[in-house]
Amino acid sequence: MTVMRDCSRDKSENPRTGPARTTGAFWLVQRTYFGDALRRFRRTPGASAGALIVTAIVLAGLLAPLLGRYDPLAQNLRLGSSPPSPLHFFGTDKLGRDVFARMLFGARFSVAIGFVAVGVAITAGTAIGVVAGFFRGAVGGVLMSAMDVMLAFPSIILAIAITTVLGPSITNLMLALGIVYVPQYARLARSSTLAVAQLEFIEAARALGVPTVRTLARHVLPNIAAPLLVQATLGIATAELEAAGLSYLGLGARPPAPEWGAMLNDARDYWISAPWALIFPGLSITVLVLGFNLLGDGLRDALDPADR
Repeated sequence: MTVMRDCSRDKSENPRTGPARTTGAFWLVQRTYFGDALRRFRRTPGASAGALIVTAIVLAGLLAPLLGRYDPLAQNLRLGSSPPSPLHFFGTDKLGRDVFARMLFGARFSVAIGFVAVGVAITAGTAIGVVAGFFRGAVGGVLMSAMDVMLAFPSIILAIAITTVLGPSITNLMLALGIVYVPQYARLARSSTLAVAQLEFIEAARALGVPTVRTLARHVLPNIAAPLLVQATLGIATAELEAAGLSYLGLGARPPAPEWGAMLNDARDYWISAPWALIFPGLSITVLVLGFNLLGDGLRDALDPADR
């Protein structure tokens, strides 16, 4: 007699223990959203271009000792205001310092300012916004009223006031910009938290007695991370511009630090005789801001659930 096996049963099924656990399929389902977002991001030319620009500038800063042929602080007055040449690709400034080397090392300062400033802002702003949105009441009202007061001042004026009080330096510049941007992230985090707090799984967690801190960390924060990430990427571009402006006013990096905004400040007195000392830092700031803007737009489109 021929015994026919039931081919409809999965080969991994054990008649005693039941179907096998589909761990791989489970993780595949969990990663679908991010996989779709990554595919949408890669299909957007502007987003890819922005990621390439930002990556290139970050790598240029990290590899500055290998790519630069000269010390960015070394002076040679005999070569002051020399035009671009095979020896000095971007020429020299009035003190004979190699502009190309200063551009490479300046990428470290410029990128670090944006990341640190936004890091301070998103950390403090998210904490304030989540607390105000989840608990509401008097606590939330007081916190958001303080944020509204800060938003009443123009960001650049508030940053100038803070750096004037703390003193001009790279550290104080990053701290000032971080404080200025806190209200933006607090308002965004609060609005997102208010929407998430009304969902069923949050109510279920409360009914089961899950601790509040665990609810915020495991259920609220992951669901509001996408808009905060997009805002952070776009905020870095704004921070770069304001940092360059403050350095141009002498409230940021102090000489002889090779920061792009400070380089613009140094070159403004002799830009007619040596325009390259002004053009290359200004062009680099423009390209960096463009890269972060393109990257932020791409992330916003990729993480939008409506486009799934």
